[in-house]
Amino acid sequence: MTANKLSNQPPKGTSDWLPEEFSVRKYIFDTWRRVNRLFGYREYLTPILESADIYRAKSGEDVGGKELLVIEDRGGRELAMRPEMTPSVTRMVSRIYMQEPKPIRLFSIANFWRNESPQRGRNREFWQLNTDIFGSTSIEADLEILGIALEIMLSFRPPEKAFVLHLNHRHLIDAILKDMVGLPAESITQAMRTLDKFEKLRPDEFRGLLGKLGINDYQANQLFAFMKSETVSELAALFPQLESVTGYQEINHISHTLYEAGYGDWIRFKPSMIRGFDYYDGMIFEVFDNHPDNNRALFGGGRYNGLGSLFGNQDIPAVGFAPGDETTRLFLESWQLTPEYVTGNEAVFLPLLDDSLKSAVNNLARRLRQSGLAVEVGLESQKFTKALSYADKRKFQHVIILGTNEREKGVVKLKNMKSGYEQEMTEDTLNNFFLPFKLKSL
Repeated sequence: MTANKLSNQPPKGTSDWLPEEFSVRKYIFDTWRRVNRLFGYREYLTPILESADIYRAKSGEDVGGKELLVIEDRGGRELAMRPEMTPSVTRMVSRIYMQEPKPIRLFSIANFWRNESPQRGRNREFWQLNTDIFGSTSIEADLEILGIALEIMLSFRPPEKAFVLHLNHRHLIDAILKDMVGLPAESITQAMRTLDKFEKLRPDEFRGLLGKLGINDYQANQLFAFMKSETVSELAALFPQLESVTGYQEINHISHTLYEAGYGDWIRFKPSMIRGFDYYDGMIFEVFDNHPDNNRALFGGGRYNGLGSLFGNQDIPAVGFAPGDETTRLFLESWQLTPEYVTGNEAVFLPLLDDSLKSAVNNLARRLRQSGLAVEVGLESQKFTKALSYADKRKFQHVIILGTNEREKGVVKLKNMKSGYEQEMTEDTLNNFFLPFKLKSL
């Protein structure tokens, strides 16, 4: 009887990253890490399992509910695979908050799981950058977070108008719902979830959902006018009473400051951008891809001062954002922004062309590696044409040729696989040639 064979496919909603795919993700991760370090942020990591309750409390009905993958440990405690980092890092910070100097600037690059239906740009397992400032209520912290988000996007060298950063503020939305529409406090959360669906629904469908919340036609028209405003000035003209609201003042200041800093072409006020997480309580933003083949939100973030109360009575002001690997990859692909070297082979190939050259080849490879160059050596003797065929398939940019003739002359040949050009050089000359490639390739 033959045993059933196991599938060699990854679980639904997950992916194997073969070396070429991994190199693209590494490029994304390296960019995230470099920009965060330029702003003085420190890297951390939390466990992939957390108490399910911390996500149920504040992650919203989808992420903290039906998309949560829950398991029970031997002690009967319910644990969840982390679907996002914000509750986890807030839990971690709450342990050290009183002892740490403020502000606390942190970032992490980690994997997550959501038990949802996979679709383009959204997998069940995904990787995400999380960048946060804890311990500052200053609007300068909000501006720094927005600056990092913009600098990350600009580090990929996108063309003009490739993306836009949409800005909004939860206090503005609260003012509209409470003061102008007159919703009771207990209905605000559900109303925000309805507003978050504004651009996905037909007007009659949207009005129907508002009606279920007790919102009449006049109030619905007020909400429509708010949601369709395109500038802060237009909003002030429509609703002058909002000028005294903190959210209006902060968004106005943020917009002016970002314009003065040279980011004006990349930002836009957008009232219909709500962000579905329950913990946001201040400035919120979302980065949107403008490519016609990939018109979608890439990532977002905002201020979440109240989340620390879940872990005690500490007031932990916080602001942050979280781009994902898959949406970033689609952005790079859509605009053809992935550098050529990323998907190539950064190592140099040194084939074994004759068994008598094993020691010479291995010794040369060892010396080159000690100087910081990545070198792949042929394990078996092969003909030159076969060695070049292998190098071409593996996308090596350069091949070092050390045959019997080269050994006798005390030189090597360097072949450029793209141009086909060969040049003879000494080992010292070879070292100098590869100086720009060293360390970076490791």
